[in-house]
This record gives sequence, C-alpha cells and structure tokens, in this order.
Amino acid sequence: MADASIDPTTTALVLIDLQRGIVSGDTVPHAAANVVKNAAALARRFRERGALVILVRVDPGPDGKLMPRPAADAPRPSRVISPDFAELVPELGPEPGDVVVTKHQPNALYATDLEVHLARRGVRTIVLGGISTNIGVESTARAAYERGFEQWFVEDAMAARDAEMHRLAVTRFFPTIGRVRSTREILEAIGG
Repeated sequence: MADASIDPTTTALVLIDLQRGIVSGDTVPHAAANVVKNAAALARRFRERGALVILVRVDPGPDGKLMPRPAADAPRPSRVISPDFAELVPELGPEPGDVVVTKHQPNALYATDLEVHLARRGVRTIVLGGISTNIGVESTARAAYERGFEQWFVEDAMAARDAEMHRLAVTRFFPTIGRVRSTREILEAIGG
C-alpha cells in the first residue's frame, strides 16, 4: 500500500461478532460468507506476522436479557437466541495466541477486558472488521477513537443488515477517524 504500512508489533486485528448467531443472517453489501472468508485471510496473515488477533463475540444472555433495551423510536428487532449463538465461526479459530473477548453490548471496549489486552501488549493501532458495520464495528470504533487508537477499517471484511447503514459508516464516518481499505490492501500493508 502506497500510503502506509502496518507494524505487526503494535497492531491488533479486532474482528467483531463473527459468530454463528450473527453470520447466519442476511448481510449487505457483502454476504456473511465473504466477510468470514476475508476475515479468515486477515487473521492468517496477522498470525504469520506475529500480530495479535482478537476475536470478539457478543453474548446476549438468556432470552437477550444482557443486551441493552432502552425505549426507542425504532427498536432493534428481537432475535431468537440459539444455543450456539455466541460460538465463533470455525474458520476464524481461535488459534493459540489469539484473544477471545466476550461482550454484552455493541461496543467491545465497554465493560470487557479488550482495552487491557491492547494496553498490556503495547497495541496502538487496530484493524477492524465484522458484522454489523453500523452496530458492533461502529460503536467499537467510536470508543477506540476516543481512546486515541489509530484505526484501519476493512470495508470488505464487514457488512450490515442494511446497505445504506454500511455505506454511511464506510464512506462518511470511518474516514473521519481512520483509514478505510480492502482486505487486499491490508494484507499488502502488513506484508509477509
């Protein structure tokens, strides 16, 4: 990549909610299977380069009791929570050396140990992907921005349930707090 390279010693790949209960739904503009394929390619390369891979999963609890449910004009639809809902997809691992973070809300930095894992390993840059672009990825990105992290967003390693929500995040918001690139560009930037 002409504009920068990624230092594997200070960078972590953070993949949001690539788990059975999330990837089983329809996503746009990228099918969940393609998001998982790209995320798996990124995870392999990051591991090869000695960079930290963090797999984040959301556990809504029994009947979704642990997820926020404030009064809203357009509340998010309820979901049937299957027994394997929070199980990470096997294409991603985890592999030895990976970190698995469990959250109970969209933001992976809120009330989890993600920030401790990043700080104690000297991580200053995060590369984000996952489902959904406008929920888990975006809320984590906002919190990471507030904490001063450098951020890369892998556009084709994320997707949403609504194409416009994905588009707004990757074309209007993410470019104001980091860099938006493709899987191919990130693989080139980290080298190997």
